[in-house]
Amino acid sequence: MLRTEIEKALAVLKNGGVILYPTDTVWGLGCDATNEQAVAKINEIKGRAADKSFIILLDTDAKLQSYVTEVPDVAYDLIEYTENPLTLVFPGAKNLAKNAINADGSIGIRIVKHDFCQQLIQRFRKPIISTSANISGAPTPLFFDEISDEIKEQVDHIVDWEQEIKTQKKPSTIMKLAPGGQFSFIRR
Repeated sequence: MLRTEIEKALAVLKNGGVILYPTDTVWGLGCDATNEQAVAKINEIKGRAADKSFIILLDTDAKLQSYVTEVPDVAYDLIEYTENPLTLVFPGAKNLAKNAINADGSIGIRIVKHDFCQQLIQRFRKPIISTSANISGAPTPLFFDEISDEIKEQVDHIVDWEQEIKTQKKPSTIMKLAPGGQFSFIRR
């Protein structure tokens, strides 16, 4: 079952589509983080301003250097020792769709510890976008059945995995890292 759902989502991502999928936090809208048209489609679905940046997901911290010009050592420690989902905002994003990157050149990256996401990203071999599955400005749905039909009707694939789970998850903690390794909290 998990393998089948990964195969279906993988095919959609490879074709530039948008998936609705479970993550280590809340249900998300996702696409190939290197494909500008796919990223633009997520903005369109959410009714979101094109100048807002996104969070990308990676399956391992070994891939950070492929998407960020400089990874301070403290980033690896933070990732290793955190127990809750943690998004790190790095300056100097690279090799990503321009419309996924913040105007200041930074990008938020979360190393996921979630079976579906890890296996999907590992097979895809690229980062995927992760943004909450809601219209911009609307409350973030905490469970699959709280996601609006408006969102569900616009995606290319809805992952049939963990839809029945009612364990409340929350958005990740977000920390901004400076090149020297100093960090500050954006969202706790």
